[in-house]
Amino acid sequence: MSKSFSVMTYNVHSCIGTDGQISPLRIAEVIDRCNPDIVALQELDAGLERTEMTDQAHLIAQTLEMSFHFHSSIQVQEGGYGNAVLSRTPVRLIKAGPIPAEPLNPCYERRGAVWAEVELHGSKVQVLATHFGLNRRERICQAQALTGPEWLGHPECLPPAILCGDFNALAGSSVYRLITRHLRDVQRISKVRIPKGTWPVQLPFMRIDHLFITPNLKVRSVSVPRTSLTRVASDHLPLVVTLEFL
Repeated sequence: MSKSFSVMTYNVHSCIGTDGQISPLRIAEVIDRCNPDIVALQELDAGLERTEMTDQAHLIAQTLEMSFHFHSSIQVQEGGYGNAVLSRTPVRLIKAGPIPAEPLNPCYERRGAVWAEVELHGSKVQVLATHFGLNRRERICQAQALTGPEWLGHPECLPPAILCGDFNALAGSSVYRLITRHLRDVQRISKVRIPKGTWPVQLPFMRIDHLFITPNLKVRSVSVPRTSLTRVASDHLPLVVTLEFL
């Protein structure tokens, strides 16, 4: 029996589409059409006035009948803004917290990560989802932290493991090279000749959303769905990967 599963990473832009409409249900429809087993979402709002006070992670997960864990990287008034991991199978939160900020610029947006353990086909996979900052030095610190002893290097983070999200870093950058010293880029090891960009949605020439894996996972397929729905639902395209346990 095949032990394959699919993972999506998707920056949903607070569920505000390129048409200016706020629609978590449209994001849920994108996910539903791709039918992943595990989803990592970035830029989710929870209880914020700008997005009608909706807990977006909860609504999306409830609509898709998935379990989820949300971590608010930023507290704004009574609400929050951050990342989530959703799963169709049992999921256990291991850790959720901040990742390093640029010390010389405390006004920069705070960033965070979520680490969840997902049970699939009788095996467990560690899923780390994150959203890096816009400053290069900050991103390097964040990459060092996530590949270090508090996250991927933690004794409980046994392979197989996945690190995914919006890294705001191109392939070949210092951040990318630092991460790929530890993990493999699914787009580089897949059968796709030319890796596909995910941003901006109308002309996705930049590859800043990534999914990295440990060597004991095999890539079966990679896709970046470009449809009339994905072109309007967010300012990023989703990255969807089918993996297999070795």
